Amino acid sequence: MVLKPFHTDALNGLCSKDQLDLLDAVDCLRSQGISHYVSLPQIIVCGDQSSGKSSVLEAISGVSFPIKSNLCTRFPIELVLRKTSHIGVTVSIVPHHSRSESEQLSLSSFHEKLDGFDGLSTLIEAAKEVMAISTHGKTFSKDLLRVEVSGPDRPHLTIVDLPGLIHSETKQQSASDVELVQDVVQAYMKEPRSVILAVVSAKNDYANQIVLKLARSADKGGNRTLGVITKPDTLIPGSGSEAMYVSLARNQDVEFRLGWHVLKNMDSETGVWTLTDRDIKEEEFFSQGIWGDLSRSLLGVDKLRKRLSTVLLGQIAAELPSLIDEIEIKSKACRSRLDKLGEPRATLGEQRLYLLHISQSFHSLIKASVDGTYNDPFFEDAESEAGYKKRIRAVVQNLNLDFAERIARQGHRRQIVDSLNKATVPKSVTATTREEFMDHIQHLMRRTKGRELPGTFNPMIVADLFLEQSSPWEAITRRHIEKVWKAAKEFLNLTTTYIADIATSKALFQKIFEPALDQLLETLNAKSTELLIPHQKSHPITYNHYFTEALQKVRNERRKDEYTRIVKDFFGVSSIDSPYPSQYKDLRLLVAALVQRTEPDMNRFACSEALDCMEAYYKVALKRFVDDIAIEVIESKLISPLYDIFSPIAVTSMPTDLVTRIAGESEENRAQREQLTRQLDVLMKGSETCKSFIGVRVLGADDSKIQRGIWFKSANYNPGDDDEGSDEGSEVDVRSLSDISCDPRCSAFEESEPLSREIADSKMVPDASEAEPEPPAEGKNSLFSRKKDKKKSKLAAKRAIYEEI
Repeated sequence: MVLKPFHTDALNGLCSKDQLDLLDAVDCLRSQGISHYVSLPQIIVCGDQSSGKSSVLEAISGVSFPIKSNLCTRFPIELVLRKTSHIGVTVSIVPHHSRSESEQLSLSSFHEKLDGFDGLSTLIEAAKEVMAISTHGKTFSKDLLRVEVSGPDRPHLTIVDLPGLIHSETKQQSASDVELVQDVVQAYMKEPRSVILAVVSAKNDYANQIVLKLARSADKGGNRTLGVITKPDTLIPGSGSEAMYVSLARNQDVEFRLGWHVLKNMDSETGVWTLTDRDIKEEEFFSQGIWGDLSRSLLGVDKLRKRLSTVLLGQIAAELPSLIDEIEIKSKACRSRLDKLGEPRATLGEQRLYLLHISQSFHSLIKASVDGTYNDPFFEDAESEAGYKKRIRAVVQNLNLDFAERIARQGHRRQIVDSLNKATVPKSVTATTREEFMDHIQHLMRRTKGRELPGTFNPMIVADLFLEQSSPWEAITRRHIEKVWKAAKEFLNLTTTYIADIATSKALFQKIFEPALDQLLETLNAKSTELLIPHQKSHPITYNHYFTEALQKVRNERRKDEYTRIVKDFFGVSSIDSPYPSQYKDLRLLVAALVQRTEPDMNRFACSEALDCMEAYYKVALKRFVDDIAIEVIESKLISPLYDIFSPIAVTSMPTDLVTRIAGESEENRAQREQLTRQLDVLMKGSETCKSFIGVRVLGADDSKIQRGIWFKSANYNPGDDDEGSDEGSEVDVRSLSDISCDPRCSAFEESEPLSREIADSKMVPDASEAEPEPPAEGKNSLFSRKKDKKKSKLAAKRAIYEEI
């Protein structure tokens, strides 16, 4: 890699004086290291192998890259131009993230400086050896070679030269090399803030060149791609190929919003030449033949520099709002991770203070979740699964309702049904008719007879029947308790993960929460057993008047069924709702039928009465049991103790060895805090820098319509329709207004529209040649500063130029 004479207009041509501040600010962000975290606007040079990319980059920047016919770019080269008071060159390697940790350390350690340019080629070769790139070994690398060129006449700017895209494998370039190069190029192209210079060689049919396919894939709208045609001197004058490339240059075949440009570079075999020689030869070539008919704005490196300057400025301004938003999002995430890590905690006091801090956060989140006030960002969206699991009150309420519903449907062993409705009974419940149930009771009564009179029953028969009927309660209750306990465990896990770093939250869960939860589960099971015992081993006890009401209701329902059957038989109808023909009936016979309805079998009568009592008591006991489980078990023994598992009081009395095991900081955490602190500092500085340009606006015109036309041209126009006089009109005066606050909420900001918004709006505005000029309103604040009378002639000239386009 050879550097041309340092003082050259090529570099300064990329940035006009008025645009320098804004472009400098972007590269200043890069120098601060923010490009590690967010994508910054940059120019990337892409093309097929031997398409002339390096020659294009040399012509633009004045820095020569390897362009010999038998050589090619083996790795991404980031050329960083910096404006400093001293002259120097720094060469370093930025390892790819796929490298191992040891490889990254080794590659990152390569950082060499030169006071001059002697020995630069040697440094480049040394870097290639470190990357293990050789002619017969590894041929390409994803690692980035960073060349920083500093000097008083250099603007802050970054240009990236990427390896040439390979069509097929050869002896020197394997199939893996083909894939690797394509991956590298695509990764750079997909960066939304990169301006793609798609270099196409006229030596080959452009339809067969990979770069165009990849550019359209990465930039589907073609909004940030500028096509560059090289080697036009290889085309036969007057041939179809030459006409085809001229059509391409006019943006008629492959359309890019930024259009196309044509360069004629020096043949790598020509020998020694200077940039001046190159520019003269290029001017001579484009003044002849069909190329002379093209607009001069599409030809030559001088015009390309001006186009790139305007395009890059437009890209920066258009991306500024989204860049600020991205920085804010990443800053917020960085702060959140730092909050989890907490302050450095090397001493016991610092460790206990850290635990005290997170215990307070834990307590407030527990209280909010238990109370059902889900206002904290911790609770996220209720529609998400994680958000729902963090709402412990909602989860417990729903599980309790499910428990009540399940035990009501499946909590009884037998269910009395009509002979035709057995299919509607749950599988875990035995469906039986009333007669079958009474047969079972009669068998049981024979075996438990005492001193009771015939037609009555031993009171303990109700206890036996209830014990049998409620036997499924225990299994259903145990499953419910396990579900609620697991929900509480998941909730605590999510809470600790939110308030503390990974290492601390893991230690907290292992040392504090898991033992406490295991103890709580034992308590829950013990309390549920305590509540089940009266229903399993004791005789029925209730003083609730609902029992007598339920008993009477059960008997009334049974009698209603019997009376309905008698009425239907008496009137000869299939349903009591059926219409009855008006004819005489002796109702005394109906009364007699109702009165004569008795149970002659005294044992059968006793079984029926016992069954009615058991059903009435079951209803009373079930209601009481469901409430007891919800209140005495779930609420009292699980939810309420959550407050005390990790309370500030518990932290103050925690043994010192336990404090150290939980809050003691690992070397990994210390390194992570340092890295996050540096990252946040870089992001904050980047945010301040970006926000300082929110008030930047375009100056230099009275008519905003003309100014919009200028911006439309600079970002979206087809230069093929322009003429040589367009250069003056393309220059834009960009300044940072000191009298406008950087805060977009201030009134000054409301009166002036940001540069970035102006450029975005210009995409919706027709070209100045199609828009009627509109004089500025008198007495109102214009977006652009009003020119003095002596500059109005220059404005009129600009208007005339754009009206001719």
